[in-house]
Amino acid sequence: MRRWLGKSETTLGNHSDRLNAINIFPVADGDTGTNLYLTVRAAKLALDDFAAVHSAKEALGEGGRPGETSQLGDVGALLGRAGQAAMEQARGNSGTLFAVFLCALAEPLQGKPRLNAPLLASALNRAQLRAWSALSEPVPGTMLSVLEAAARAAGAVDAAQNGDESNLALGLALDAAVEAALDAVIRTEDQLAPLHAAHVVDAGGVGMLLILDCLRSAVLGEELRDEVLEGLHGYRTQDPHIHQHHPDDGGVEIMCTITLSPLDAAMLRQRLDELGDSVILSQLGATHEPHGDQDADVDYRWRVHAHVPDATPAVELIRSLGEPSDITVSQLAVPREPVHEHDA
Repeated sequence: MRRWLGKSETTLGNHSDRLNAINIFPVADGDTGTNLYLTVRAAKLALDDFAAVHSAKEALGEGGRPGETSQLGDVGALLGRAGQAAMEQARGNSGTLFAVFLCALAEPLQGKPRLNAPLLASALNRAQLRAWSALSEPVPGTMLSVLEAAARAAGAVDAAQNGDESNLALGLALDAAVEAALDAVIRTEDQLAPLHAAHVVDAGGVGMLLILDCLRSAVLGEELRDEVLEGLHGYRTQDPHIHQHHPDDGGVEIMCTITLSPLDAAMLRQRLDELGDSVILSQLGATHEPHGDQDADVDYRWRVHAHVPDATPAVELIRSLGEPSDITVSQLAVPREPVHEHDA
């Protein structure tokens, strides 16, 4: 899993400029590649830090806290740590959706020492469902469609193999997932009018394709298949930054972490939907399913993302419901670095 995230970090770093160049949906701000890279990097560094601290303790004969040793051999526990770090430091719409994907992917893998085809199918399906539900208004033709296609392909292979847990079955499932993701990326051009008009595929979808191919490469010990990018419209080094030819969308992107009850979180989502779009609300930590009125007063931490015309009403709304942390306000018009609210 560390090798997967390491490959993803390197690959997205190498491709971030091309992803930025074709980033025109949901806004033409040219930062999808950068946001995905930085979010994946946060996940990878979290695992590196955890492993380094544990190794240092082992070298000193101190061991670790109860459970730490077992987590090093627990696929789900490690990915859960990585997912939480990604969520806390997620950048942009695409980075937030990747963090949601990673956190959900970890859940069916808890307590498992290795990946196999049935677990992959279950994890990918959980991840795509969670990603679709995180957005208030999910749109086909984005990385959501790519995730869904990959999950369905892995599930079909697992069903055909009758739950075979061998490495061979896992390889077949990973190959099928990447091929389906590629086909889904190609289809994005005709699913979204802005992409069709610009004759490009979806940047976030390509980023997720790269991440899935890195997983295939890391698990199977094979090289990345660079040919998967051949023929993708707009994805050539000599192409200009497509987003620069699009009108300024205006508005800002707001992100923060806040502790709320499920009812208050639902209210925040509804009000942010009224103020803007691209609203993502995802719970930090293990997913909790409310079971009745007794859960209405239980508070959970949430990661919030939204695009709004003006920051002030949105920030006032968020602060009226709780005390947000790590709140950033970024202009959507140009590639940018996040600005903390007190500096904005």
